[in-house]
Amino acid sequence: MSVVLRQVLGDCLRDRRQTQGRTLREVSAAARVSLGYLSEVERGQKEASSELLAAICDALKTPLADLLEDAAHEVRARTAVPVLVPVRGGDGASAPVVARARNVVGAPPAGGRGDASLGALGPVVLAEAVAAA
Repeated sequence: MSVVLRQVLGDCLRDRRQTQGRTLREVSAAARVSLGYLSEVERGQKEASSELLAAICDALKTPLADLLEDAAHEVRARTAVPVLVPVRGGDGASAPVVARARNVVGAPPAGGRGDASLGALGPVVLAEAVAAA
């Protein structure tokens, strides 16, 4: 699955603007960019220059670094690799679930089993489980 960075940045900008309860008109005026162009940037239809991103972030009173960090987290989430993780149910039985790896935290010690609930699965991951099909 490929991710289009302009769409991710647009989603992050829209989320920040809406969280602040601001309209496209307010932010476009503060950033000195046309309302239509800002709308296209938020919808991922236009690739914003670094200067334009900085102006929009200034209008939102958001550091550019914070926007880029949010976008990086979103890219990781959208490109997470599905992994099969055994999970013990209340009855003690193992049932595989599909999970999306969020972050590789570390590997078990050489020759070791790692986390007792995971067994020797290699790197330990923080995962968000979803129902297996």
